[in-house]
Amino acid sequence: MQLKRVVVTGLGALTPIGNNIAEYWEGLKNGKSGSAPITYYDTEKFKTKFACELKDYDPNAYFNRKEARKLDRFAQYALVSSDEAIADSKLNLDALDKFRVGVIWGAGIGGLETFQNEVLNYAQGDGSPRFNPFFIPKMIADIAPGNISIKHGFMGPNYTTVSACASSANAMIDAMNTIRLGHCDVVVTGGSEAAVTIAGMGGFNAMHALSTRNDEPESASRPFDATRDGFVLGEGAGALILEEYEHAKARGAKIYAEVLGGGLSSDAYHMTAPHPDGVGVIRVMENCLRDAGMDPKDVDHINTHGTSTPLGDVAELKAISHVFGDHANNININSTKSMTGHLLGAAGAIESIASILAMEHSLVPPTINHTTVDENIDPRLNLTLNKAQEREIKVAMSNTFGFGGHNACVLFKKID
Repeated sequence: MQLKRVVVTGLGALTPIGNNIAEYWEGLKNGKSGSAPITYYDTEKFKTKFACELKDYDPNAYFNRKEARKLDRFAQYALVSSDEAIADSKLNLDALDKFRVGVIWGAGIGGLETFQNEVLNYAQGDGSPRFNPFFIPKMIADIAPGNISIKHGFMGPNYTTVSACASSANAMIDAMNTIRLGHCDVVVTGGSEAAVTIAGMGGFNAMHALSTRNDEPESASRPFDATRDGFVLGEGAGALILEEYEHAKARGAKIYAEVLGGGLSSDAYHMTAPHPDGVGVIRVMENCLRDAGMDPKDVDHINTHGTSTPLGDVAELKAISHVFGDHANNININSTKSMTGHLLGAAGAIESIASILAMEHSLVPPTINHTTVDENIDPRLNLTLNKAQEREIKVAMSNTFGFGGHNACVLFKKID
């Protein structure tokens, strides 16, 4: 069976450094930090008092009050970013066979804030189970793609992938394969997350996973730096329109990139810690290259998972050196989490978008906040530190890993 080619024809983003694709790219290329003191709740008793929240996000600009009350923030973010991607794709929705348009979305947690608030309200009441009738529909992770499909009438495959921080990368790979196999012409894919909440921050603090650099939050996310002390929690969404190549070509669509392949693997090692030798990470990149039919020497750029944790950053870079050998030193490696923080289930989507934009503009966004060399990291690797670097990029890779040992990797190619 001849697999169909898959391309990206639309992008949408809602991030801590920009509320649309244009703003997001401006933030990326200029090394903008999205980390700042938390505004959503009183942080006095919390170990970590900062995060990468969205800036100037007003739900009333996108939804009427009745609609907004029915949607958890993670679902709002999904609708906003997917609307931008659909508009960017210039698809004629009325002309589409909507049975051949799917929505495959990623979310690691879903409506955490809704769950938190309903339980707190119950605990503070008289014991009567007076729950909001929208409690369950607002909370469940699959409601995001459900709402996207309902809004636009898309009647193809519709579901959510959940693999912690690898969720949206998993969604993109499923979307790619759905089109490859001929089941859909178009799939709206990506991911969203809204975990900057009392429960989210408290839970990650209890795991000692978050940075506690409260005196300088803007520089707390510092992947590959010797003084890194944990990740910075972010929120938002990224959306991509994946389309069958001939379908896109026939309508004269702008094509950002071709999705060449995807890889999956498991560490099978620990609930939260990466394998110290990067065994699963090595395998996922090898699987991705094999699926794409590409040689390691073809890769120009890797947007790493790079969360700014002591163990994870070193393990991933060791794995890159293993897979790419001497060519690893010729690759522009970066971590855009240094700017956006870690968007959990949405990370794979917004970081893939960053890689696609880097290809389009021939500019690799920087890994910001680097001040101190880590002796455990090979100094020959080009980590694109502190300043964007001009480079023609023909093939770009995006790595995303999740608690539970989930590994996902996606490979994009520029179409001349």
